[in-house]
Amino acid sequence: MSYNKSSKLKEECGLFGIYDRHGYDCARMMYYALYALQHRGQESCGIAVNDDNNIFCHKDLGLVQDVFSDFVLSQIKGNIAMGHVRYSTAGTNTRDNAQPLVSKYVKGTLTIAHNGNLVNADELRDSLEKQGAIFQARNDAEVIAYLIARERLNAPSIEEAVANTIPKLKGAFSLLVMSPRKLIAVRDPHGMRPLCIGKLEDSTYVFSSESCGLAAIGAEFIRDVKPGEIVIADGTETLRTIETHCGGKSALCIFEHIYFARPDSVIDGQSVYDARRAVGHALAKEHPVDADLVFGVPDSGLCAAIGYAEESGIPYGYGLMKNRYIGRTFIQPSQSMREKSVNIKLAAVKSAVEGKKVVMVDDSIVRGTTMKNIVKMLKDAGAKEVHVRISSPPFLWPCYFGTDIPNREMLIACKYTIEEIRQSIEADTLGFVSCEALKTIAKDSKLEFCDACFTGKYPMEVPIMKEMEGNK
Repeated sequence: MSYNKSSKLKEECGLFGIYDRHGYDCARMMYYALYALQHRGQESCGIAVNDDNNIFCHKDLGLVQDVFSDFVLSQIKGNIAMGHVRYSTAGTNTRDNAQPLVSKYVKGTLTIAHNGNLVNADELRDSLEKQGAIFQARNDAEVIAYLIARERLNAPSIEEAVANTIPKLKGAFSLLVMSPRKLIAVRDPHGMRPLCIGKLEDSTYVFSSESCGLAAIGAEFIRDVKPGEIVIADGTETLRTIETHCGGKSALCIFEHIYFARPDSVIDGQSVYDARRAVGHALAKEHPVDADLVFGVPDSGLCAAIGYAEESGIPYGYGLMKNRYIGRTFIQPSQSMREKSVNIKLAAVKSAVEGKKVVMVDDSIVRGTTMKNIVKMLKDAGAKEVHVRISSPPFLWPCYFGTDIPNREMLIACKYTIEEIRQSIEADTLGFVSCEALKTIAKDSKLEFCDACFTGKYPMEVPIMKEMEGNK
């Protein structure tokens, strides 16, 4: 896995699929749904539509609004469709790596979109290349497509080929797979990445990484895809499922609730908004402070800041404003430019913070450079004291499942104590929520969580374990 040099976390990828039995304009519905999922990936996006076994796919680098024009959408017709928004934690940000991925093989066409990261992708790729496979891109989706296509040569159906492929995949994956007549949704046996099912009238079924995607097109939420479940939409009034790989220990990424998902989404029974407010309550209990104002770093710190204000009784307000028309900081060409761009992306509300002791809530500290700049910005605006509160524990371990948390050498909490980090970012006080408190924030969740980036307790073998074993 490659890592960029941002001091903030990156979003996941987002998936959306439609099997239409009503005559909807699938391409335009997909456009609105991907807009709702844009927060999960802003590097590239794509839509693939099946029109009587003819696949039309349009994808490119950029945001949904930039890649799809009214003219392009008007040319895309069909009754089965899938879409993808991408952030690259593996591979590079090139058009070749944009998804969905359309492949032709002996059984016809196979279209796939993937959210997550396989820890054994390199191993699988090397094995396939030694057997003659030629790869056009550098992403996990192409590896998965090859494996499914190989299994399909002997399997009686595409869904059974998918079922036979799952044991070969180690890591996090939510998938959409489109054959000439079927749309299949798959979630890895740990349920590490979210995926849910919705329905429109006349048994038109939709699949989405988050429930906010369903709401964007007026679809009714039915349920979440179970960890390990394969769900098949094939034009009949009801969905079919394969649950051969269900029943294991679940491990949904806890950062879906802390940072990645939209606050209006509900994931596996848990409201994201409620979970973030609960983190804020926990922070206020564990790290109280005498202050005049509480606010969050837009956008991921806002809900936790509301919870902190509710629990502490300190007024909630706006200490920082976000410029929503600037590119994200990590796409800048150099570290110095990234640091300068923070001042363009965020601005202190001088009249709100001047002369006050403020509590600023954010979701995480990775390297500390961005946080240091924000603290300085607030003090330059006249803040008397700046107390930083973080709605996640310190990062001590890398993530191998699709969240861009870098190796330990690049994590500030692996090098310094919390007091040293406080001094580095020049905050008056600094508090992280504890791992114990984090376990209490999602009481309605049907799944357990992966918190390996804080604890080092991975739900499966990962590269760092192999390295440690090799060094014994």
